[in-house]
Amino acid sequence: MTAPVSTPLSGVNQPFKGILLIIVATFLFSSHDALSKYLSGFYPIVMVVWARYAVHTLLMAGIFLPQSGLRVLRTRRPVLQLFRALCLLGTSLFFTTGLQYIPLAEATAVNFLAPVLVTALSVPLLKERVTRGQWIAVICGFSGVLIIVHPGGDLFTPAVLLPLTSALFFCFYQLLTRKLSEVDSPTTSNFFAGLCNTLVMSALVPFYWQLPSLTHGVMMLALGTCGMTAHLFLTQAFRHAAPALLAPFGYCQIVFAGLLGWLLFAHTPTLSTVVGIVVICCSGLAAAWQQSRR
Repeated sequence: MTAPVSTPLSGVNQPFKGILLIIVATFLFSSHDALSKYLSGFYPIVMVVWARYAVHTLLMAGIFLPQSGLRVLRTRRPVLQLFRALCLLGTSLFFTTGLQYIPLAEATAVNFLAPVLVTALSVPLLKERVTRGQWIAVICGFSGVLIIVHPGGDLFTPAVLLPLTSALFFCFYQLLTRKLSEVDSPTTSNFFAGLCNTLVMSALVPFYWQLPSLTHGVMMLALGTCGMTAHLFLTQAFRHAAPALLAPFGYCQIVFAGLLGWLLFAHTPTLSTVVGIVVICCSGLAAAWQQSRR
């Protein structure tokens, strides 16, 4: 799952470096999702998600606590940070559960409906004004999902509600990230979310615990490492290039998800799925382009 687009902090003058970083980040996010799909075939979802956040938090603690100490957790809006963290946790739980029933590329594409939902919900929640063109992009995004999940198709099952719910949680996560970016740094927000979700999942994991094999244990370490590294690369990408430039490259994640789904799980998307993915990508890019013009 891709992290939300952040406001660049400084040094937006190295576009090629920013593009390279975001492409690597999208590959790591896709690898994270592929590992989640594989491990969820052997272990409970709660255990897989716990491993992801526990490793993520330990790595961030090792990197940032020696530099900043507990100041890295200091926030001006702790309640909003808590809700943001829980939204991210909801995204992880619903998306990972959905991967048990839906191919990787299709689930990733449906989850990419989140930026379109952000456009729609920014009106009632953030009191932003949305243009006619942006509403058209929203409608096209939903149309892309309907093309993928068309009646009579293999994905026309209740299971598709799982990535759709994940996209809704991710939408609220992005809206809260946008709000919190005004008062807290990305490092504080990411560390706070990781720590909060690790504590929540640590309270649940004893009820679902299974001793992993050595190979699967290494995969769980890789799962958290991919997630944490991808977030860091994404943050660095926006230090070097503007969001409007990087937005199209974020959709490389769907391409990587399709390739990994084909290589690891022998799944080839149908023509209707490819068309739906293209429609979702175009709608998301159109919404981002119109937002950048404003």
